[in-house]
Amino acid sequence: MLQIKDLKVDVAEKEILHGIDLSVGKGETHVIMGPNGAGKSTLGYAIMGNPRYEVTAGSIMMNDEDVLEMDAAARAKAGIYLSFQNPIEVPGISLSNFIRNALDQKTGTRVKLWDFRKALEKEMKVLNMDASYADRDLNVGFSGGEKKKAEILQMLMLKPQLAILDETDSGLDVDAVHTVSAGVEEFQKNTDGSLIIITHSTRILESLHVDYTHVLVDGRIVETGDGSLVDEINANGFEKYLK
Repeated sequence: MLQIKDLKVDVAEKEILHGIDLSVGKGETHVIMGPNGAGKSTLGYAIMGNPRYEVTAGSIMMNDEDVLEMDAAARAKAGIYLSFQNPIEVPGISLSNFIRNALDQKTGTRVKLWDFRKALEKEMKVLNMDASYADRDLNVGFSGGEKKKAEILQMLMLKPQLAILDETDSGLDVDAVHTVSAGVEEFQKNTDGSLIIITHSTRILESLHVDYTHVLVDGRIVETGDGSLVDEINANGFEKYLK
């Protein structure tokens, strides 16, 4: 579904990724782990099309389409979703209107309000979100945990082909991590979408099925394994990969 070959990415004229190869099949969950500054978030932003991240070499193909020929909006319509480490506040548009408008853009048709509200209520219950948050301005006055839940809510409603979760568990307490993890698990169970979970922690992964784990160090993937690699890193850290 996603094929990345020899991807090199610059940020402010400094090369951060030094030739990434990554293949993601339909419905697979891939975990990208590594120490701070390894280039994990850079990979996510490059796939999504953030203009700060300049692809200088390599290719990104999705369903045999050249992703690098698309701007960020086109990539979103094609089914790529990126959650943010630090979601921004957007005054003037409610969480529910934001998601409904995004669905309209994705499908090209206006979603019926009753059907939308019913689906939104269902997914908010999965995330233990108070129903009142649907009518509040997007992320305005939300706690860190509620902002992250809102990101996962968007993913559950949009059902992207590829969801990239960038440090979704950072800054969350134990209860919030479990709730967000339950939302990701819901996505795994009820869609055929693929996941790239970027993290340097393992808390969000405890109840999830992981197909592949990749260790990213200094802009290169230095190790690839299955879900058991997460347990090894959890026990021993990244020290041997840094060497």
